[in-house]
Amino acid sequence: MNGLNAILLLPVAFLAVFLESVLVGPRNVLGAQIDLLPALMVYAGLSQGIAAVSLLALCGGLWFDSLSANPLGASVLPLLFIGLFIYHQKALVLRDELFAQLAVGFMASALAPLLTVMLLLSAGQRPLIGWGSLWQWLVMAVGGAAFTPLFFQMFSRLKRFLNYQA
Repeated sequence: MNGLNAILLLPVAFLAVFLESVLVGPRNVLGAQIDLLPALMVYAGLSQGIAAVSLLALCGGLWFDSLSANPLGASVLPLLFIGLFIYHQKALVLRDELFAQLAVGFMASALAPLLTVMLLLSAGQRPLIGWGSLWQWLVMAVGGAAFTPLFFQMFSRLKRFLNYQA
């Protein structure tokens, strides 16, 4: 039943964006905010359909932008690009392997802020970029890589818990 996981994808994305904005402890300790949406997009791209990927990019990006300093819609295109790329390459990725989940999660979490900054710069915005941005980028990439297998486990357990076992 992929339908149940696709339905649960948006509430989990909403909760992830909400927790990112409310929990300031990890941000104060690490000096950077871990973005959970690219990790969730990896799960969606490897295990859901194109409609779920597109809906997650649209809703998750708008929710994230509404609670951040980004202009509204700035995160939608990078998330959609990452999700569609992973969706079209999912036959090549061993999605059940921990190393593959970590590697793809790292790449997606590293690529999302870079694409967002490039989009902001091309739109004439002036984001704050400095040497500290490298540390923030590394924390976001490693944090996203760490959360990617957790999303796979969480949705696997939800599937086992909520579906009838034959």
